[in-house]
Amino acid sequence: MGFGGISIWQLLIVLAIIVLLFGTKKLRGIGSDLGSAIKGFRSSIKDEEQPEQPAAEQKPQQLPEQKNTAANSNTVNTEKDKI
Repeated sequence: MGFGGISIWQLLIVLAIIVLLFGTKKLRGIGSDLGSAIKGFRSSIKDEEQPEQPAAEQKPQQLPEQKNTAANSNTVNTEKDKI
């Protein structure tokens, strides 16, 4: 016995009839469409689970070049103050 009283041979016969009716290209296209729909659904659920931070909480980041420039200008100012 297979699934709920259906044997494996009956499932294979139904599968063969479906392949004959639709063809392998159409079944492959349906499978890829279904797969992309499931991926989209999963990604939308994952996006909803992660809360976004409000813009006020996000701090602007300085580029490394800006940090070095600020540090260099401070050292120049302290050297001028010493003179």
